[in-house]
Amino acid sequence: MKKTHIAALILIVISIGVIISMTSDFSSWETFATAQEAEGKEFHIVGELARKEDILYEPEKDPNYFAFYMTDKSGEERKVVFQGAKPQDFERSEEIVLTGKMEGEEFHASKILMKCPSKYINDELEVKAVAAEN
Repeated sequence: MKKTHIAALILIVISIGVIISMTSDFSSWETFATAQEAEGKEFHIVGELARKEDILYEPEKDPNYFAFYMTDKSGEERKVVFQGAKPQDFERSEEIVLTGKMEGEEFHASKILMKCPSKYINDELEVKAVAAEN
């Protein structure tokens, strides 16, 4: 084989490996019910803050524990736990997009994306969880 053929084969193998690794990281947009069926798999869930329920954030006790209830697009309400600080103006959000996994009856979010109301433009804010130190 020529050196150019070998180099081309190596490039093709590397390209296939990159494509496979990228597609395995994609998560899907689902509801709490679907996430419950595939516990441990990462999902994106869109919904609204359940304003009737309490929001738990006590920075004096644990600044990296934030819990609230959210209603998904199908109308199901679940407790959401986020290992990070409560985002500013969280209560004003119109829509919330969570990225995370179900653990038992709770959804553990690794990211929170909020769509906040604005008079002229729609602002979006993304917050990532703080990695737990062992």
